[in-house]
Amino acid sequence: MSNIRAAFADGKAFIPFITCGDPDLETTAKVVRAAAENGADLIELGIPFSDPTAEGPVIQGANIRALAGGVTTDKVFELVKELRKDVKIPFVFMTYANVVFSYDAERFMARCCECGVDGIILPDLPFEEKDEFSSVAKQYGVDLISLIAPTSENRIAMIAKEAEGFIYIVSSLGVTGVRSEINTNIGDIVKVIRENTNVPCAVGFGISKPEQAKAMAAISDGAIVGSAIIKILEKYGKDAAPYVGEYVKEMKNAVISE
Repeated sequence: MSNIRAAFADGKAFIPFITCGDPDLETTAKVVRAAAENGADLIELGIPFSDPTAEGPVIQGANIRALAGGVTTDKVFELVKELRKDVKIPFVFMTYANVVFSYDAERFMARCCECGVDGIILPDLPFEEKDEFSSVAKQYGVDLISLIAPTSENRIAMIAKEAEGFIYIVSSLGVTGVRSEINTNIGDIVKVIRENTNVPCAVGFGISKPEQAKAMAAISDGAIVGSAIIKILEKYGKDAAPYVGEYVKEMKNAVISE
């Protein structure tokens, strides 16, 4: 069992997303530890990128702040290496294909392996083009996480059959961001996934409230939250860690109470 699969072994998973370096890497380290201590099962770490096409204004802002503060991919790897001294839950990078390509894919995956990164999500990488990264990721034991969106339709089964680690179900059309309600029929997507793989699936995009997380976890294997956490960081800055910890605890309690 991969480390990522193990995050789902004890029931429903809560997965927070954190942009590395917003407002600085020291705060990111504190926030990651607070999230892990308060029940996060897996943490998505965003490597800042200048053109994050899948992100709404909130996470775009976090990328801009992190890059303005001088965050680089190498500095993010060093951060993970430091965190791995005491944080044991799985880490997954969320970034863009160009970040990996420009770093050199083999060098990037080797450093993931060396630092303890368990998987990677590349939202701009089409399924049909994933071979460019999947073979080298596999070589270094890094799961390339597949995304399934409401528009995937007749491709859901195909994507599910080749999935690794976990499947990221995109709840809504458009970019990331807090939504008042989620209208996509996630249950239908999960049904097709379940018919084609036993890889766990978690729902992200638009989830911010405990009741939303509970509802999504009820029909899948977990919930992913990004923008709502970035808003806490935006509000409290370097003092955000305890507030993120409280939020993670509340959301984790919601997903396991379904």
